[in-house]
Amino acid sequence: MRIAATVFLLGSLLAGADKAAIKGTVLDQSSAPVSTASVVLFPTDHSRAALTTHAAGDGSFRFEPQAQGSYTVCVEAQGFVRQCLPTFTVPGDGESVSLDSVRLQVASGGGVMVLPAQPDASVNTGRAFTPGTPQAQRAPEAPKPVTKDDLLRGAYGPSRANNDLLSYHLDVRVDPEKKSITGKNTVRFRMLQDGTRIQLDLVQALAVDKIVSVDEAGKTLGAPLKYTREERAVFIDFPKKLRKGKTYAIDFFYSGNPVEGGRFGGMTFKTDPAGRPWINTACEEEGASVWWPNKDQWKDEVESMDISVAVPNALTDVSNGRFVGKTDLGDGYTRWDWHVSYPINNYDVSLNIGDYTHFSDTHKGLSLDYYVLPENLEKAKTQFAQTPSMIDAYEHYFGDYPFIRDGFKLIEVPYSGMEHQSAVAYGNRYANGYLNRDWTGIGISLRFDFIIIHESGHEWFGNAVTAADRSDMWIHEGWTTYLECLYVEYMWGRDDEVAYVNALKKKVHNLTPIIPPHNQNVEPPQDMYFKGALFINTLRGIVDDDPKWFAMIHDFYQTFKYKTIMTEDVVNFFNQRTGMDLTPIFDEYLRHAAIPVLELKFNDAADTVDYRWKADEPKFAMPVDFSNGQPDQPLQRMKPTTTWQTMKTPLNSKAFAVATDRYYIEVEKQ
Repeated sequence: MRIAATVFLLGSLLAGADKAAIKGTVLDQSSAPVSTASVVLFPTDHSRAALTTHAAGDGSFRFEPQAQGSYTVCVEAQGFVRQCLPTFTVPGDGESVSLDSVRLQVASGGGVMVLPAQPDASVNTGRAFTPGTPQAQRAPEAPKPVTKDDLLRGAYGPSRANNDLLSYHLDVRVDPEKKSITGKNTVRFRMLQDGTRIQLDLVQALAVDKIVSVDEAGKTLGAPLKYTREERAVFIDFPKKLRKGKTYAIDFFYSGNPVEGGRFGGMTFKTDPAGRPWINTACEEEGASVWWPNKDQWKDEVESMDISVAVPNALTDVSNGRFVGKTDLGDGYTRWDWHVSYPINNYDVSLNIGDYTHFSDTHKGLSLDYYVLPENLEKAKTQFAQTPSMIDAYEHYFGDYPFIRDGFKLIEVPYSGMEHQSAVAYGNRYANGYLNRDWTGIGISLRFDFIIIHESGHEWFGNAVTAADRSDMWIHEGWTTYLECLYVEYMWGRDDEVAYVNALKKKVHNLTPIIPPHNQNVEPPQDMYFKGALFINTLRGIVDDDPKWFAMIHDFYQTFKYKTIMTEDVVNFFNQRTGMDLTPIFDEYLRHAAIPVLELKFNDAADTVDYRWKADEPKFAMPVDFSNGQPDQPLQRMKPTTTWQTMKTPLNSKAFAVATDRYYIEVEKQ
C-alpha cells in the first residue's frame, strides 16, 4: 500500500478548496468542552474534489490541549496522517483567531467553528458534532465525476486486451536544474489476437517525440509509427497487421517537464535539508503515465523490467530490482542500471535520485540494502534494524519474501512512504508509530515503525498479489493492514493483536462501499484500509479454527502470488476452502456501506432471545459467538440469518455478551 494521504498544511488544504463546499463545523461544547479532551471536528457537506486535492482522502480537524489553556489544531486523513498548526488560545465568545488560511471562531451558543480565514457569505455553520458518533454526523461524499480520461485509463479496451506485456526497458535522463526528463521506454509485447493498433498511455504534459518498431537487437524497423493522442491515451497504429502469438517491440521516445502534483502526483523535484537535489516518484493515485509511457492499467504486468537512469555525477539513482552497475557517460552524467526479475505493476516503478549513502545487511540469504541521506546514517542503522523481524513475521504466515532475487531495499524519501516493489520508500522520520504518533491510540503502534511494517507488507499484498482493477484495492490495503495485526500477534501475542485490530474500528466511516464501479479508474474510499482488515479478521472469527485459518491465508497468498486478481477470485477461494457460501458475507462488507447489525430481543420470563441480522444482503447469514461475559468462559455459537429465530438462554440482556472483538458488527439489544 501506500500511505494514501500526504502530510500537508491545514491552511493549504482550505486555501485550495471551494469555500462554498467547506462549511464550518461546530463543536457542541455543552456535551464535550474542548478543554477536557482531544475532539475531532469533521468538515460537513464538503466536496470530495475540494478535500482531496492535497489530502488524497478523508480529512478531519482535531483540537488537542496544550499547556496553559492553549490548543493546537491538527488535520488528519485516513485516521493516521496529520499536520498541526502552531499553538493558539481559543478565542472568546464571538471572537476569532486566524491561523494561516484557517479562522477559528467561537459560536454564539458555545462551540468552535473551523472556517476559511477570509469571511465569506457562502460559508455557513455546520451541524453539531456529537463525540463518539462521527459516522452519524458525516454525510456521504458526492462521487467524483468520471471523466473521459478515467474511462480511457480504467477500461481494458480492445487496444489493450489484444496484447500481453512481456517487458519494459525504461531508459531516461533526469535534469534537476531544468526539472525535466527525456528518454524512451522499450515495450515488448505478445499479440493475443490479430490487430493493427495498441494503446499505451502518457499525460499530455509530456511530449511524444517519436514511436518506432524495433527488432530484438534494438534496431529501428521502418518509419516512425503513426499515433493518436486522446487525453493521456496514445493509440499506436502499425502499417501491417500484427499476428496473434507473435512478439513485437517498440521504442517510445518522450520528453518534457513532469507536472509536480505532490505526494502521489508523479515526479517531484525537491532539495534535501542540505540543499542538494532530491527527486522522487510516487504515482499510485495519478497513474504511472504521469511521468513515463506505459500500458497504464492494473491487469497486465510485465514479466521483467530494466531501468536505466542518467543523473548528474554527484547524485545516485535507486530504482526497483537488483543493481546491475553504473556507467560514467563522460558528459557530467552517470547512468545507473537496475534489473527487475519479477512481474511488476506500473505504479511500483520508481526513481529515487539524491546524495544517498548506502549500507547493507543480509537476513537468511536475503540482501537488505538501505539508502539514506548521509546525515541520517546512524539513525537509519538503528531504526532499520526492525526489518528482519518484519520479514520473519510475514514469512511465518505467508511464505518466503516474494522478490528474493531482487532483494529488499528501504530508501529515504521526503514523503511518508510507498510500497515500491523491492524499493520501499521510507519517510517516517526514523521514529516508531506514524511520524512518532500512537495512531491507534492504545500504545501498541509506538512499539514499531509503521512505515517499515505496513509498506513492506505490500510486498506480499499489492506487489506479489495485485488487484486487476483499481476498484479492488482492498486486496492491497485491507490485507496489508491485516498484516500489521499479524505482525503484532507474531511479536507480542494474540491479546495484543485483538486489541490492535479492534482499535481500527474507530477509524471506519461506513459511508460508501469499499468496492466502487469497475473499469472507471475510481479510487475506493479510505475505508478499504481499516474496514478491509476488520472484514478479514471477521473471516477468522467465522472460521473459528486458527490452525485452519493460518493454513488458509497462507495458501490464498501462494495461489495468487505473481498474479493479478479480482474480488471474485478471493470469494471463490474462501468459499472452496471453507466449504461455506461466504458470498453474501463478502458482498455485505465490501459492496454495501453499512455493517451488519445483530438484533436481539430478550424475553426474561420465557428465558428466550429472538435474534436476526439486519443487513443489506437478503441472504446474509453469519455465525457469531457469545458467552456470559465472564473471563475464561467457553464461547457458544449462534447462526443468525435475516429471518427471526428464537433460542432458549438463561442469560438476560445484560449478561448476554456477544464476542464483538472477533467480528466487525453492531449489536442492538431490546
